[in-house]
Amino acid sequence: MSRYEAQFSTVVNYIEKHLEEDLDIDQLCQVSHFSKYHFHRQCSAFFGMSVMALVKALRLKRAAYQLAYRDSRVVDIALANGYDSHEAFSRAFKKLFHKSPTDFRHSPDWTPWHTHYEPILTLRTKLVRENANFDVQIVDFPETRLAALEHRGAPQELGNTIRQFIEWRKANRLPPSKSRTFNLIYNDPNTVTAEDYRFDVACAIAQPLEENTCGIAYKVIPAGRCAVIRHIGSDDAIGVAVNYLYSEWLPQSDFEVRDFPIFFERVKFFPEVPENEMVTDIYLPVRWGDHVVDTL
Repeated sequence: MSRYEAQFSTVVNYIEKHLEEDLDIDQLCQVSHFSKYHFHRQCSAFFGMSVMALVKALRLKRAAYQLAYRDSRVVDIALANGYDSHEAFSRAFKKLFHKSPTDFRHSPDWTPWHTHYEPILTLRTKLVRENANFDVQIVDFPETRLAALEHRGAPQELGNTIRQFIEWRKANRLPPSKSRTFNLIYNDPNTVTAEDYRFDVACAIAQPLEENTCGIAYKVIPAGRCAVIRHIGSDDAIGVAVNYLYSEWLPQSDFEVRDFPIFFERVKFFPEVPENEMVTDIYLPVRWGDHVVDTL
């Protein structure tokens, strides 16, 4: 990544860490080492939007996550994202998402957001692809029992499945602080049709799963060896780490994959932490290749 692109990455990271504060051009120029005489035009050319529109888009993304997945009042979400009033926040939110905050909370639709967010996704993906130094560790993962909600269908609708699962966790007193959070990843959304996309949202359970009408299924991550990468940052670029495991690390290793899908453990979540501080452990189930003698 060029120095120029790295400067814009610094801008995005700084904004995300200070979404609740009053941000101005002088601050952003200082942290990114851009000249204030050219920053407006540079930002508009790079992101396709002004710097303050970028600030607004990032604030509204966090607000949308808080609306969809958290119980905070709308007015509290507004204040936490730099808005002085419920009314100002509602106007800005509806302009971007084409729904009021309350309507979005009841029926989230992320499609309008992706149109505005594409330049940031592209930047993050390029940053990870060109600069990440992936540290692959081999671990013995213990058998882990799960309560899982299966998502089957378009990736764009995954948010609704996540929201349903969060509600079930709350009702069953299984918050992330007490129960580890996992995703089972069955296929690549870029290579399958929407109707064939499969993704499980899950949490670890110690007790047998009771019968329920919420679609929660009992599943098990089997004990076995895994290659693991710790991904720090937004999910925007997590596919780069996954592809590295399959396309570069695996062919050069003495391992082959086991008969279980790749899975994630969510360690730190957005919106509780800024996107660039998210922590996700990526596990690829493996075993020694047939030509290798296991001496461990």
